[in-house]
Amino acid sequence: MSNDDQLQQVVLAELKWEPSITAAHIGVTAENGTVTLTGHVQSYGQKNAAELATGRVKGVKAVAEEIEVRLPFEIKRDDADIAAAAVNRLAWDTGTPRDSVQVKVEKGWLTLTGQVIWHFQKEAAEREVRSLMGVLGVSNQITIKPHVDTANLSDDIQHALHRSVFFDAEEVHVTAQDGRVKLTGTVGSWLERQTAASTAWAAPGATSVENDLIVV
Repeated sequence: MSNDDQLQQVVLAELKWEPSITAAHIGVTAENGTVTLTGHVQSYGQKNAAELATGRVKGVKAVAEEIEVRLPFEIKRDDADIAAAAVNRLAWDTGTPRDSVQVKVEKGWLTLTGQVIWHFQKEAAEREVRSLMGVLGVSNQITIKPHVDTANLSDDIQHALHRSVFFDAEEVHVTAQDGRVKLTGTVGSWLERQTAASTAWAAPGATSVENDLIVV
């Protein structure tokens, strides 16, 4: 069995193992460490969970996620219902500043706009709405407003990466200008690549993160 075939089988096993996913209709192909997911699931939450489950498999260097969301007829909702549910969910979410995020829904696709101070608040807003019944996809267009001096941003992120057990200090490099962060270098897995980006986003003053890390 080739390495690609082995990786395909391991990813399929991981998808079946993940309890939040119904994996019966998900297809998997692998080529040189790049895994492509196809097929369909019944919710946007499952679509997202499938990508995360695939990324944590050893040997996965990149994930191409092409899964379609097909809602069962009995749970389809109109756009007005989805928008109302999203607004209500965000109002109860302590991670998102009240009235900072606006919601638009078109044919089941939900778009978030507005402005927050921290990236985790942007992520929290998306996390709250992507599991709502009837949502086919989420476009997170929330922007981040810098609120601190960003002069030492690259050093702060570099130090945070060096504290992590995931990264070799010599292999990951950080540059930053006016809150815009760029990561370059190499890491050992797709999960490490995602963790590096999350670490950079956690820095006060980070407004964007360009992740050019290569999985080797």
